[in-house]
Amino acid sequence: MGRNTRKRRTPLATKVIAGAAALAIGGGGLVWANFYASAHEKNGGHNATKSGQARVATINCPDVGQKLTKVPRKARWGVARELARLDRQITEAYSRLAETRQAQAGDAGYVDNAILGPLKDKRRATLDRININIKRAGGQERDLGRFARCQGVPAEQPGGGDGGQGDGQDGGGQNDGGGQDNGGQAGNGPVADDFIRIEDVQPGTRNLPNGLPANGDTGSTGSFTTVCGTNENALRNSDNVIVAPGVSNGAQHQHDYVGNQANTAFASDEDLAGGDTSCQNQGDRSSYFWPVLRIQDGTQDIDQDQPGGGQDGNVGKIVAPTEVNLKFVGNRTSEVVAMPRALRIITGDAKAFTNGLGNANTAWSCTGFEDRQVTDKYPICPEGSGVVRTSSFQSCWDGQNTDSANHRTHVAFVGEDGSCPNGFQAIPQLQVRLVYDNIPAPQADNGQLVNPYAVDTFPEQLHKPITDHNDFINFFDENLMNEMVQCINSGQDCQ
Repeated sequence: MGRNTRKRRTPLATKVIAGAAALAIGGGGLVWANFYASAHEKNGGHNATKSGQARVATINCPDVGQKLTKVPRKARWGVARELARLDRQITEAYSRLAETRQAQAGDAGYVDNAILGPLKDKRRATLDRININIKRAGGQERDLGRFARCQGVPAEQPGGGDGGQGDGQDGGGQNDGGGQDNGGQAGNGPVADDFIRIEDVQPGTRNLPNGLPANGDTGSTGSFTTVCGTNENALRNSDNVIVAPGVSNGAQHQHDYVGNQANTAFASDEDLAGGDTSCQNQGDRSSYFWPVLRIQDGTQDIDQDQPGGGQDGNVGKIVAPTEVNLKFVGNRTSEVVAMPRALRIITGDAKAFTNGLGNANTAWSCTGFEDRQVTDKYPICPEGSGVVRTSSFQSCWDGQNTDSANHRTHVAFVGEDGSCPNGFQAIPQLQVRLVYDNIPAPQADNGQLVNPYAVDTFPEQLHKPITDHNDFINFFDENLMNEMVQCINSGQDCQ
């Protein structure tokens, strides 16, 4: 959790893994057979999509937003709208992929000709509009057309070859485990291999949270805790004002919100600064939000026919956390400085399944077992233990910008020695711990998952646990922020 993202290049998918794996579920002694396969290939996107015998499980497109590190400020609103359009195009293509299985089985070129070809044309037109926005604002034209092509990620069978990945990224596909597509009620996850019993995770896997002083470290050793509830107001929407301002359903998945109550895609900084807050200390009007968890127990929530819900493949009953811990801690090697008003930070990657691990930053565990953490699995917790999601945010700031074109380069993780990169300053590090005591352990029935839970995702991300992420917008008032900094730098624990 404490590594600089620029050093994290571990590929997500591995060579083909196929076979039966037995998983004991909870304490009931139930076992299911899990059939799983994944594929990858680093080839710069030149490999043709496989179809027929190797059925395409999902679609991998270059994440253009992460590549646009320099966009004129005046163009960012228009560019964000076009980036959201790219996401919607992928969703539409993925839906067509899922709905045309019979046609694909009878035509080896169907996916290329009927799905990926039209998608490429739509993306190229959208990428042209992004360039127009940038040029009108005085920026330099980019060769964005090279990001138009997407790849189908095949669900490889045992003994099959690797699947092509667009833009040299690694990804993975899943087989259908007996003809059930990618699992889950909506047919796009989760599947059995996405789960692991927490008792089967080796202890000691928990890294020291990024920035938290350890014994012998000299730095800012205090902490500041803000109490903002557990979203008792059920404030949710499928917007993301950071990534897709002005775009309704820009996230294509639901978020839980605590803190600021004015957060929608259309909220300005002034709206957020004047918004109500669920925090006990009214000086904290910051916005804290994350994708919801759902139990796929056969019931549906109020958004079953709505964007961000059933229309985007997110099905099942939404469960709110029973406990939300929001803590800011210091830096191992130095004092921290105040965060600027309206600072935006995203940690984790909602598209990590197809993007790879470069920006993945998630930890899943169970209460009573928090020295055992997993990144790419959902934990199955024993009776009396709750599911835990932990996020430790970037804690180095470039000293100038409250956001950046790709929403990442203005902040950074500390290095392995706890220090910030050159030109960056240490700021209080936000650590979010979410506990769910209301999630039953998944069970098995004739090899099929019963009551699985999953995080909301973009449809083509197949509800993988690796896609978990967390968002923060700072709207502490100046006095309370200064109090936080003083507490942390003086070694006190405050709230």
